[in-house]
Amino acid sequence: MSKTGNLEVRAEGERGIVITREFRAARRLVYRALTEANLLAQWLVGPPGWETTVCRHDVRPGGTYEHGWSDPDGAAMTMRGTYREVVENERLVHTETFEGCGPQAGEQIVETVFTEIDPTTTRVTSTVEYPTTDARDAALASGMTEGIDASYTRLDEQLEGESPS
Repeated sequence: MSKTGNLEVRAEGERGIVITREFRAARRLVYRALTEANLLAQWLVGPPGWETTVCRHDVRPGGTYEHGWSDPDGAAMTMRGTYREVVENERLVHTETFEGCGPQAGEQIVETVFTEIDPTTTRVTSTVEYPTTDARDAALASGMTEGIDASYTRLDEQLEGESPS
């Protein structure tokens, strides 16, 4: 298990990773920040020094999404997938495939649950199921915890000042 601030990343079973993080914001605001492309592009910017080149989302069952990033040297990384289930403000299930990020290969299934702790605090729990144990272990070894922590710290900054109503 890896823990940074209130981010927790842990292996679960043979092929899973559970990522948990609390945000000081209303559940609907956190959900919007994770599903609306214009908001995602502000905080999900990839590793330090990278920039977002693509951010498209069609949040509905069967809808697709794509995120693209590049670094100053021209390296690129892409994440794309398809939404399988969408329960507004509560739950998302989607596929996830990365290109250009080393040994992390294959399609993952991601379930994200938005839990209201109180009207101004939301816990986000994402359970990622990898196609193999090796793919899961490669993801854990890739520095993903640091990347997620940096992105979620930017999300905290974005959510600051948002009205809880």
